[in-house]
Amino acid sequence: MEVGIAETGRRDGRPQHQTRRLPSRVELHHSPKKHVAIILRTVFSCWSCPYSLPLVMYWSDHLRRQSRAAPRTRYEAAILNRLQQRPLLGLLVNPFAMTFRAMELDGGHLRLTRRGLTSSVSLEAISAAPLVQKSAVGATMTVATAERNFVMRGLGYPDAYAFAEEVKSAWIGFNLSALEREADRLLRVHRAVAELAKPARYPAACELAPLLSDARALETSLLSKLQPDAIGAEQAERVALVRSFTADPGTMRTSAIATFVPAELERWKDFFDTIENKPLTPEQRLSVVVDEDATLVLAGAGSGKTSVITAKAAYLVKAGIRRPDEILLLAFAKNAAEEMSERVEARSGVPLVARTFHAIAYDIIGSVEGSKPALADNATDDLAFTNLIKQILKDLVHALSAVSKAIIQWFAHFLVEPKTEWDFKTKHDFYTHIEKQDLRTLQGDKVKSYEELQIANWLYENGIEYEYEPDYEHKIQETGRRDYCPDFRLT
Repeated sequence: MEVGIAETGRRDGRPQHQTRRLPSRVELHHSPKKHVAIILRTVFSCWSCPYSLPLVMYWSDHLRRQSRAAPRTRYEAAILNRLQQRPLLGLLVNPFAMTFRAMELDGGHLRLTRRGLTSSVSLEAISAAPLVQKSAVGATMTVATAERNFVMRGLGYPDAYAFAEEVKSAWIGFNLSALEREADRLLRVHRAVAELAKPARYPAACELAPLLSDARALETSLLSKLQPDAIGAEQAERVALVRSFTADPGTMRTSAIATFVPAELERWKDFFDTIENKPLTPEQRLSVVVDEDATLVLAGAGSGKTSVITAKAAYLVKAGIRRPDEILLLAFAKNAAEEMSERVEARSGVPLVARTFHAIAYDIIGSVEGSKPALADNATDDLAFTNLIKQILKDLVHALSAVSKAIIQWFAHFLVEPKTEWDFKTKHDFYTHIEKQDLRTLQGDKVKSYEELQIANWLYENGIEYEYEPDYEHKIQETGRRDYCPDFRLT
């Protein structure tokens, strides 16, 4: 298509006409602002032609239709490492240079220029892909970090789009490259943390300590610097799980314990039912499967402490948690240690030797010093041992009044375990129990109840003299019964 316009003028006072040829094909890569500049230049050059304005309007409309119909592919494929603010647009939207005028992608950094000063932002610090927004007065691009946003206004949209894509590609590549360097380590830590959702063994604190240390080191060197949007959904999910563990390991461990214990109790139910003559109680079973660094089990006499130790040792070996040579069984008395060894081997088939505290201490001395010292007489003579303890107590009582008072308090209030009628099925059982007890006061009197024992000892401790069940000094009316005797008389 050829479009001709007439240009009129005067030469030597005579009208002259000249025809100029306009482009027959529109360059699709021109921006709308380029179109406007061409149109204005044409108008000024053809000002005197009466047909110029309609033709110019026609040509402008033609350009607009062509630009709408054709895809804008030029800037989508462009590669820009530097982005500059358009001078005219910058004058309109950024006259005082409040925002940056230029950005340049330089390796792993983004250089930004404003008022002649250049600052640098690492790709590591960028928290999201650059954002480009189009408006009537040019495009605006924003680069966000955790501390602030870096903004450029008055940009050509094609250039801004191409530059933003280049920064985004470099940003993603930087994060993926950092992730790739620690991929094996992240995979190992993530697998261990993920297994806490369904643990195969008790998640003891000592077992998780190395994992937590490794996860926190990984968090510091890598995970805290990665941007989820740059590494993809799958990797972001892995990173989030590990970071959650490092932020609150206690909650995750508690949840793992709550999952493991019920499942383990059910898995070993038959074992707990048959390891002893009677099935273990729920509390005993819990004491067995809980495998903390240190576990305190509070139990009274005859409550089955030896049964728990027997079951615990057998469970640890049978479950593959510990080898027999990694288990140390200790007892106070030699006969208790022998009984424990026999029960563990008989009930579980695991050959474990229990030892006394004295025996293992004696062996440690021999191992360290090369020879074992001779034992004192009271180590093998029970009577000599008892006399030694008595002498130690006497010496302490004479030297320290606080010790004397503590010993008196113990004999006065804690030597005998108090029980009431409600602890027995019948009153007969209660009285039978009382008769078997030797309830002696600090003064040496034998009393008939715990309550009388407490009263008598209190009077003695406070220096109040008394008589226990003295004969009543006044004659009372004959009843055919034994003479009345009060419980106590203060003398």
